[in-house]
Amino acid sequence: MKNALGKLANTLKGDLFVDETLRTLYATDASAYRELPLAVAMPIDKEDIRLLIQFANEHNTSLIPRTAGTSLAGQVVGNGIVVDVSKHFNQVLEVNPEGNWVRLHPGVIRDDLNRHLKPFGMFYGPETSTANRAMVGGMVGNNSCGSNSVVYGSAREHLLEVTGFLSDGSEVTFGAVSQEGFTAKAAEDSLEGQIYREINSLLQPAEVREEIAKEFPKPSIPRRNTGYAVDLLAINQPFESTGEPFNFCKLIAGSEGTLMFITELKLNTLPLPPKNKALVCIHCNDINESLLANLVGLKYEPHASELIDDIILQCTKENIEQQKNRFFVQGDPGAILVVELAAENDEMLDQKCEAMIAELKKDGLGYHYPILKGGDIGKVWNLRKAGLGLLANIPGDAKAQPVIEDTAVDVQDLPEYIREFNETLAQYNLNCVHYAHAGSGELHLRPVLNMKTEEGHRMFRVVAEEISRLVKKYRGSLSGEHGDGRLRGEFIREQIGEKNYQLIRAVKKSWDPKGIFNPGKITDTAKMDEFLRYEPNQPDPEIKTYFNWDKSKGILRAAELCNGSGDCRKSEGSGGTMCPSFMATRNEKDTTRARANMLREVLTHSDKLNKFDSVQIKEVMDLCLSCKGCKSECPSNVDMARLKAEFEQQYYDANGMPLAKRMMGEYDLSMKMASLVPWAYNAVFKNTLTGKLGKALMGVHEDRSMPLMPKRTMSAWFKKNRSKLKSQQSDKKLYLFFDEFTNYLDAEIGITAIQLLDELGFNVMQLDHDQSGRALISKGMVRKAKKVANKNVNILHGKISSETPFVGIEPSTILTLRDEYPDLCDVELKQKATEVADACLTIEEFLSREFRRGNIDASRFTTESKQLKVHGHCHQKALSSVITLKDTLSIPANFEVEVIQSGCCGMAGSFGYEKEHYETSMKVGELVLFPAVRTATEETIISAPGTSCRHQIKDGTGKVALHPVEVLYQALNR
Repeated sequence: MKNALGKLANTLKGDLFVDETLRTLYATDASAYRELPLAVAMPIDKEDIRLLIQFANEHNTSLIPRTAGTSLAGQVVGNGIVVDVSKHFNQVLEVNPEGNWVRLHPGVIRDDLNRHLKPFGMFYGPETSTANRAMVGGMVGNNSCGSNSVVYGSAREHLLEVTGFLSDGSEVTFGAVSQEGFTAKAAEDSLEGQIYREINSLLQPAEVREEIAKEFPKPSIPRRNTGYAVDLLAINQPFESTGEPFNFCKLIAGSEGTLMFITELKLNTLPLPPKNKALVCIHCNDINESLLANLVGLKYEPHASELIDDIILQCTKENIEQQKNRFFVQGDPGAILVVELAAENDEMLDQKCEAMIAELKKDGLGYHYPILKGGDIGKVWNLRKAGLGLLANIPGDAKAQPVIEDTAVDVQDLPEYIREFNETLAQYNLNCVHYAHAGSGELHLRPVLNMKTEEGHRMFRVVAEEISRLVKKYRGSLSGEHGDGRLRGEFIREQIGEKNYQLIRAVKKSWDPKGIFNPGKITDTAKMDEFLRYEPNQPDPEIKTYFNWDKSKGILRAAELCNGSGDCRKSEGSGGTMCPSFMATRNEKDTTRARANMLREVLTHSDKLNKFDSVQIKEVMDLCLSCKGCKSECPSNVDMARLKAEFEQQYYDANGMPLAKRMMGEYDLSMKMASLVPWAYNAVFKNTLTGKLGKALMGVHEDRSMPLMPKRTMSAWFKKNRSKLKSQQSDKKLYLFFDEFTNYLDAEIGITAIQLLDELGFNVMQLDHDQSGRALISKGMVRKAKKVANKNVNILHGKISSETPFVGIEPSTILTLRDEYPDLCDVELKQKATEVADACLTIEEFLSREFRRGNIDASRFTTESKQLKVHGHCHQKALSSVITLKDTLSIPANFEVEVIQSGCCGMAGSFGYEKEHYETSMKVGELVLFPAVRTATEETIISAPGTSCRHQIKDGTGKVALHPVEVLYQALNR
């Protein structure tokens, strides 16, 4: 097989990977399963896919189609060739506004599709909680629904045509056919013709259709993905003369890549939804009350009715991003039911909201009913969508497990079904998380199990068996939207009966006689408790670390927080920072998820004394920019920047540290020496020849410009000029952080900051502190950074406070004290470090705070109108807020400030300087930031608080970006 795979790799235009790294990264999805694939293919065109099908037929292997890999039932986990179409099959091919349809590749992200359709006044309805990274091909494969399915249904209802390959390599297009068309298709001498003949033979007998109607889930359940959708085909022509025209798309949707390999989709589109919307967030005392409220809410024709239980609400308290979205929560409700209502105008909308609330109150349902509109709607839905990832934050090894989370029943049966469901779990002393689609009769229900124990594995099966029987009792669907995969396939026989099970097996056989398309999913699956991600009693190694990982109960569990939900695979169009390298390369290897997966694999299974001595981890960590975006945007709070720093220190312990990396890490020392002779440093880098040699020595790319040194440091200026400052006797005091970047390279900005603060009446003071250690941490020199942290904590503690804060000009340095120090310093200093962290503010936070307190008068600034575009630093976005940045720059009355919706600038400290990362750095900049800066008018002021961001903007666009303090100082009325 090895030689055959080698030949295949040479034949394909795209890539074929057989190395252990890529195979390991594609061994999991967002489910509980793990199985190493034979290879990973990334086809470029249809011919590549045809060649892969030919190879699978000739070598008795299989193909596993994959898009974003967010499946929850193990659909894209298997031992065949994983075929990732997300990188190259990702184009919208044709939009037809007159016909209300769009044709596209399967790798188009759902939210990106709707951004593309919006100018045409169109959109695609189904919206999963993963819509900012889930791809339409995967949505069709699982027949996804989402929160708005009460209005827009599932992917199946919007699928008009499918183009792709059958298992013999023949290309086909399936769509609606008349009875005459059906007969003509069945007469063709091809595999396609055989498929039509076979389905006609299988479904024509009346007793077969009666058996389907008797055993399949109730037709009144809109979310039903149990087995293949033969129940829908059976009520269409030619089997029912009054039925809709026959269309195999109904079968293909929800078939999980087991019947054909899709290359194009034609989807029905809808007019843009009404703009007049409101959310009524019904606070309930318990789950049962919320489900009764749901029945009331459904009378008012909601666009969504979604449940959030108390467990998830508790998790949102610990998540940086979701803390901001909890603004509407009052107290600690047992559950919140979020009902979205829409109307033609605000008056009608308000009437509908008030009528629903009145009925709820009359029935004694709920105790608080905030009504939210406008931008607040998105915040609430973001909180709801984060539910799946937030569940990984439950401390310890017992987690909310995806085992029976997708059951759906008739919505009228939901309260009684959930009562019985919880009674069943209570027999085993289990509790459960409840959330999501109450309006459609489907709650995502996850029991808390420890899958690292034998008992956890046993209960994984026991719970599945018990709930399968309960679902059958209600004639529900074991899968509402997540699919059967390898998780629920074992129970389909029980759900639909033996005759119907043999029927769907016959369907699979007729389409795929050799079983090359995603075998072992839906039919003929392995046992549901085989190939699980965690083995019972698997090794739990004790790993000595430099950072303190007690909060997550060790560094391994910090990596295990990643549950595979794939939030790090969103595109730049979705906003946010995570994950810049993936946005640039579109490679799974460059996601936060991949890095967490590899850490988990190696730290669990390596037999080395130093488990971090791993080339595989090094490979996947290479393009991590340490932007910290994941710390806030990942629902599980995976802090990959810190994990990378820990890994690099330990890797260098085993393998030594390259000189160029060491020079970058010891930036403070290098700059201190250069500051003694700044003219010599500048002479080197102003000269083309010596500059090239200097860059080569430092590992800097030759096309990257180098910043020049000022004639004196910020600290030297302050010592010389402090006595001249007019506010040095003021009671409004602060300590300014003379950080290593501002002090040595951006001294003029530092001086401007001092002068601005002085003009505004603040007494600027200095402490004899050390550097921040930011460069040391980002280059994996954690041992040295720990000494710096210890020293600074001892210097600062007791001197700084919330009222006399430590204020930083460069965001990355001051936020290092706030974010890293409590877990970096010696454990006996942790409390002191936490108190120090609480007294650290970025200069934007400080100025914004003091303006709100009335300590800064807007009249001190010009009333001239100016347009500003501002780019926030990554660490600022993750650990602080760009809101304070915007508020600060908005202090002058007529300054109109626009925050560029950019992620990382791409420089990320020294990352963008390094020759091996320069190209990626510039690609990241080109995603959003560079185009936004280039299109700004000449009069528009570009501002960025980060030193690396300003440098990147200059190199990428030729424009000079100002620090906010420079903007404000220039705006003073002096």
